[in-house]
Amino acid sequence: MSTEKKNPKLDTIRALLAKAEDSATTEAEAELARKRAFEMMAKYGVEQAMLNDGKPSSDAPADRQIVLDNPWAMERVRLINYIAQALGCQLIHLGRDGHGPGRRVHIFGYDSDLERVELLYTSLLLQMNSGLAAQYVPVSRGVRAWRRSWILGFIDRVGRRIEEAERGAQEAARNETTATGRSTALVLADRKAVVERSYRAAYPRSRKGRSTTMTGTGFRDGWTAGGRADIGGRRIGRATSGALTA
Repeated sequence: MSTEKKNPKLDTIRALLAKAEDSATTEAEAELARKRAFEMMAKYGVEQAMLNDGKPSSDAPADRQIVLDNPWAMERVRLINYIAQALGCQLIHLGRDGHGPGRRVHIFGYDSDLERVELLYTSLLLQMNSGLAAQYVPVSRGVRAWRRSWILGFIDRVGRRIEEAERGAQEAARNETTATGRSTALVLADRKAVVERSYRAAYPRSRKGRSTTMTGTGFRDGWTAGGRADIGGRRIGRATSGALTA
């Protein structure tokens, strides 16, 4: 999705998550590492917006197209869209990528926010895959339907957690101002408007997609698993482990 960028704070987040995922780490230590990484990711987004206000060369509006492969390509679209919206970006699903099963999406946002989307999506996809692979599903329940229900529950829960973290970071910074005296709320509102204009200029006739009905016996288990998920530090271009068949 992008070339690797060196950033001390993002490196710290990656290190925290590596510790949380290490089998040698105790559960208490892992939970603390996850919590800290989650908070740092949200705070990083606000910091970048404030530091780079009025400096387009440092953090400019941009857009990226990526292809989300099977299995569960449509559910992957839902996951990355939830993340993108929470982080101040806009995403449109362009449909199938050629004649293959993959799905292409186009994301609009500032560079720093697009990088955060990338980190979160890759990590949460890996966690979703490994979490689903660990589930025992009685055949009598309908394996595919149950798995999809679990995935939707996971996505709904992690999406809400990301939204909560973003709101918390913005609230904590509400009294801060940039070097030019602009408030956090004003800076973030202006960024949102810029992203929306870029999105609408590219897709003036786009419409909101239909919402997915949250049903199925696996939804509750997936929602619970999403509450335990940590926030990631791997790249989208890297092969994911534990890929599942539909």
